Amino acid sequence: MRRLTMIAILFALTASCANAQRGYPPQLDGAKVEVYKTVGDVELNIYIFTPEDHQSTDSRAAIVFFFGGGWRSGSPAQFQEHCRYLASRGMVAMTADYRVSSRHGTKAVQCVADGKSAVRWIRANASRLGIDPERVASGGGSAGGHVAGCTGTIDGHEEQGEDMSISSKPDAMVLFNPALVLAPTENFKLIDAERLAALESRMGIKPTKLSPYHNVADDAPPTIIFHGTGDTTVPFVTAKLFADKMKAKKNDCLLVPFKDRPHGFFNHGRGSGKDYIATVRAMDEFLAAQGFLKGKPTVK
Repeated sequence: MRRLTMIAILFALTASCANAQRGYPPQLDGAKVEVYKTVGDVELNIYIFTPEDHQSTDSRAAIVFFFGGGWRSGSPAQFQEHCRYLASRGMVAMTADYRVSSRHGTKAVQCVADGKSAVRWIRANASRLGIDPERVASGGGSAGGHVAGCTGTIDGHEEQGEDMSISSKPDAMVLFNPALVLAPTENFKLIDAERLAALESRMGIKPTKLSPYHNVADDAPPTIIFHGTGDTTVPFVTAKLFADKMKAKKNDCLLVPFKDRPHGFFNHGRGSGKDYIATVRAMDEFLAAQGFLKGKPTVK
């Protein structure tokens, strides 16, 4: 396997989302907005999409998505169409804000803490929101896929003061070209110590502590990963390494490759829309297999 540099990936993640600040904070039609976390004077919103006939007495499966943007920028608007679709299929679907460096001066470790807080908030408010607390999934793309992946693989890095008796680990994960290998492995190495130090500065912690690949245990939730083989921002090989590690630990993990597709290929409105439809259909089938949905996909 050819040698790749993690610091190059991090810069590319940020560059690929240079316009992600536009339209922030978003106004998402059809979503109920609540604050799921307050840190100092920062309030973090979660945008909630529900089925038309939803009642607080229901016990529906739920999912929360985290946007991409290199842990630096981005908007919850990225996954609004995924949420609308899943709500039409009977789930409570949410897209969450989290702290990023350009707006809050934070490191990636704070992004992960916010992701864990969002999952915990959903469970803590499950009865009020009409959600089954044992069917809560996390999802996301790129850096948001990293945040979602960390909620299911990495212990610790929880926000102080929260109720730790409520789990922040999801029951399933849906990841779109996620950053899952953030430290050297046997087949994926940094070139020099200087780049490793730069990566640690960006993470705010030792990279191995925040790398899903390095923290996979035998109790990780069932996972589906969508990744383009032509991705030069987060190379496809990293998704394969993670999937192989998951399987070696006897966890369910399905890696769905998209031939020659670049980073962000899955987004709504990208290209002809065929990749969005294909990934959403496969996401639907995966969630149905986990007991989160019933019936066949309706995406067109």
